[in-house]
Amino acid sequence: MRAALVSGAGIGIGAATATILGRDGYHVVVSDILTDEGEAVAAAIRDAGGSAEFALLDVADTEACSALIAAIDARFGCLSALVANAGIAPRAAFPIMTDAKWEEVLDVNLKGQMRLIRAAAPAMVAARGGAIVCVSSIAGAVVGWDDHWHYSAAKAGITGMVKAAACALAKDNVRVNAVAPGFIRTAQILSEENSLGPAGLAAAEPSVPLCRAGEAAEIGEVIAFLVSDKASYLTGQTIVVDGGLTVAL
Repeated sequence: MRAALVSGAGIGIGAATATILGRDGYHVVVSDILTDEGEAVAAAIRDAGGSAEFALLDVADTEACSALIAAIDARFGCLSALVANAGIAPRAAFPIMTDAKWEEVLDVNLKGQMRLIRAAAPAMVAARGGAIVCVSSIAGAVVGWDDHWHYSAAKAGITGMVKAAACALAKDNVRVNAVAPGFIRTAQILSEENSLGPAGLAAAEPSVPLCRAGEAAEIGEVIAFLVSDKASYLTGQTIVVDGGLTVAL
């Protein structure tokens, strides 16, 4: 059975992606720091006839990332699919940006993805196959987010990292891509403390050419395509999934 690891899979885009990969026949390792939510996602995949387990994982912990992927490699030979999705987005910008806030977000959102790719790549290379998808954002990959300097920097960094990793791993038939979601109806965007909140999202939706926010499953389906053989000649790309928002700016 093909194995897939999804980080940050307890809620939102990660949970939707894990569910879709379970539907598509992967054994899904649902990882998160949110134990109850992650366990629930894994249980739902199993209840639907799929194969899944939960693994507690903090992507800011290098040893934990390496140990989890080593354990998966020992059981399955290598990961067939890695979805690096875990991230945080606390509000911080001038004049309240501190070194600590900056470093925390980049450590999780950018370095956390690097930790997973670095750990997964050797077995994928040895098997001469595998697909990696990093979750970026239009904030950073395409546009800026005025009160999230650290988040925008991390998401822009993902675009560069994906290009470099794709070039390095292509000769061994390992593909690396990213998705950059726009306004997606998740707990993050609905947070009034750290993002638009429900009223802000409702006000923003008319600016989207498709006239609505996206759903987490709509990002999950794109990720499922990118890790599948249907995308076998696609690598090094950041696919924007935003209902047309950025092309209409």
